Order: sequence, then structure tokens, then C-alpha cells
Amino acid sequence: MTRDVFTSDADVRADSFRQLAESQLPRLYALARRLAGDEAEDAVQDCLLKAYRAFGRLEHAAAGPAWLTSILVNTCHDRRRARSRRPEEVGVDDVDDFSLFRRIADEDPFPYSDSLHLDFLHQFGREDVRAVLASIPELYRVPMLLTYVEGYHAKEVARFLDAPLGTILARLHRGRKLFERRLWEYAEEHGLLKEGPRP
Repeated sequence: MTRDVFTSDADVRADSFRQLAESQLPRLYALARRLAGDEAEDAVQDCLLKAYRAFGRLEHAAAGPAWLTSILVNTCHDRRRARSRRPEEVGVDDVDDFSLFRRIADEDPFPYSDSLHLDFLHQFGREDVRAVLASIPELYRVPMLLTYVEGYHAKEVARFLDAPLGTILARLHRGRKLFERRLWEYAEEHGLLKEGPRP
């Protein structure tokens, strides 16, 4: 942007923020839908308002996307915390004993398949996977979304969530195990077993 004599620092800052927000808006909405469900629009608006107020503290433009992600994650967390005081946890024994790989091999839901595990996964459409992911408690779902969907490293996720790296790694492990178990349960509940792959 070319500055002229009538352009103030505030105008330049507002324009820079608008460009950043517009470029990141689709990604922020997609993430907010996964984190906040029906409240996604409100969460993104809260995020952008907080980001605009703090924009002067953003030192490098390249850090903008991660910075907005961090604000959105914290905004969604704050909104949920206001509704419920204690995050849902899952006992270690409930999760760590389950192995999707072993269950598929033991149950053999596609007896004539040469690629049993792939045939199982092919039963799930995009909406099925979203539904399974949405069923996982926030404590595990948020680190999984940030790591496996958004592509952030565990260290970045730990910084976003203000948690020790070891805690995030443990939640990722438990979240993966829980996701596997919920995949199997979902397949049973929705009749996805003993059928051919979906078209």
C-alpha cells in the first residue's frame, strides 16, 4: 500500500489487519465450526475483535495466521469454559486397551476383502468422520484438530493452549485412541460393517 500525506498510521494498521483477516477468514470459520459448532460465527467475531485490539503487538506479518489461530482457540475455550467448569476426561483404561487394528482383524467385518483395514476406512464419508470427531471431548479434540487437520506442530499447539508439551502429547495419544474406538462404535451404530465400500 502506498502511503500518502493523508494516510495515518492507524489507517495503515487497519488496512493491514483487514488484509490478514480476509485472507484467513475461510480457514478460521472452518476451524471454529469444528471447535464451537453452532457458535462458530460468534466465536470468529469475538476472535477478530480481540485480534484487532491487539494487532499492534503482532511483530511479524508472517506470524499472523498462527497468531489468529491462537486467539480463536482461546476464544472458543473461554466460551466453553463459561458454560461448563470442568472439561470431560476419559479414563486411561477406557481408551488405551482398545486397538482399532486388532478389532478389525478379530471381527473381520469384510470376510472376502484383501484389504480389510482400507475397506473399513472407506465406509466413512466426510460427514461421518466429522461426526466421530465431534463426539470426542474438547480436551482431546482441540489438540487433534490443530495438529492433524490444521497442521501445527505439537510445540505450537502447546503454546496455543498454554499447556506443557508433555500434556499435549499425552492428549494427542489418548485422543487418537479414543478416535479409533469411536470410529468402530460409529460403524456399528450406523450399519457401516459387512457392506461394500461406499461409492
